[in-house]
Amino acid sequence: MTGEELLQKIAERPARLLFDRLYGNTDAEAGIRRYVSLVTGLLSQDAFPRKNFPETAGDLRLFTAAGRTELGGNHTDHNRGRVLAASIQMDTAAVVAPRCDSRVFFRSIGYPDVVVDLAVNGGMDLAPRETEKGTTEALVRGIAAEFAARGVRVGGFTANADSTVLPGSGLSSSASVEVLLCRIFDSLFGGGRRGALEIARIGQKAENVYFGKPCGLMDQAACAYGGVVALDFARPEDPLVKRIDVDLAGAGYTLCVVNTGGSHAGLTPDYAAIPAEMKSVAAFFGKETLSECDEEAVEARAADIRKSLGDRALLRAFHFFDENQRGPAMLCALEKLSAAGSPASRQDAMKTYLKLVNESGNSSWELLQNVYSTQNVKEQGIAVALALTRDFLRSEASAPGACRVHGGGFAGTIQAYIPAPALDGYRGLMDGVFGPGSVTPLRIRPVGAEELIL
Repeated sequence: MTGEELLQKIAERPARLLFDRLYGNTDAEAGIRRYVSLVTGLLSQDAFPRKNFPETAGDLRLFTAAGRTELGGNHTDHNRGRVLAASIQMDTAAVVAPRCDSRVFFRSIGYPDVVVDLAVNGGMDLAPRETEKGTTEALVRGIAAEFAARGVRVGGFTANADSTVLPGSGLSSSASVEVLLCRIFDSLFGGGRRGALEIARIGQKAENVYFGKPCGLMDQAACAYGGVVALDFARPEDPLVKRIDVDLAGAGYTLCVVNTGGSHAGLTPDYAAIPAEMKSVAAFFGKETLSECDEEAVEARAADIRKSLGDRALLRAFHFFDENQRGPAMLCALEKLSAAGSPASRQDAMKTYLKLVNESGNSSWELLQNVYSTQNVKEQGIAVALALTRDFLRSEASAPGACRVHGGGFAGTIQAYIPAPALDGYRGLMDGVFGPGSVTPLRIRPVGAEELIL
């Protein structure tokens, strides 16, 4: 539809119901204003160079791709384990118009414009470029290449985008952009036929081959599906996926991430050591990953493993086995929470889930050892945040709560489940230690990466 028609549709009640699903009742109006701003920005002659915009052809279309939060399975995916993640209300939104040529013009507020020509000398130019490694340009070209390999005749488009996914927070801002671009290519040129798993795979392949980062599939899958997603990577080429909808607010809890202000700079060796040490224990038994190993056999050979690989590798293997079993148990508790049972049974399910969350946090702190870096033991923001949260939940909250390290660890964020009446007090405590705005409430939303049909 035209820009004027789209702005009118956004203002109508059916659109309001859609934005309620995306952002919740309290933030729906802000979401509407955001899309209105993106549409008017694309229509403005000042927003895009005159020589670019007249080449668009066709109606304007709206897209969204969620950020994600990890719920369970801390550092298990790289050893073909089980993970639990969820899409959140923080997302990357875009208004898009197809173009008459092969150029992709992607503007995201606060970032440099991305311009990629997918053709050269009359033919498609979709091979990886060394000069584009580590850039959004590489992702655009790589995603286009994956669609072309599937027989899709790709073309250009103009996009005006905005992301509310906090960078560096472990909420997967980069994966959100990847699956957004995938969904745009699919809707504009591929008939909108790709499911969430294929969209996630295309984004992962572009990041692996074109961007140059050997990531797994969890982030893209969680951003693409919507709701809570359980993934079993025992067969990484064909992971088992189960999706459910969960309303934590209805259970009386606010899910938060707390930014402790630590920097990820220089932590690559810490992150790399985790999968390497886990796989070294697997190699001790002639296996590739710990998912192929027997926990009892590892315990029986603990003395030999300590001598050969050291204590930390053994402890991290213990974490993998424990955490890999916790994921399905957490999913089971959430399924019971979401079922139409009695209030008492739902309350019991929530208590069980929170207990498992705390166990996950304890295992990451004690066994996985990713709450601070041994490179600089004076900086332990995550450990401080966890200790303060534990004490707050014991002394100030009227109901059980939980906390755990969030994402890769060593620096960055923790995750906390705070009883709703205690949220203001918790926010005040953490803001006083880590600075104003350190607490970000999250909402698990049922929509992942989609074109929005008004």
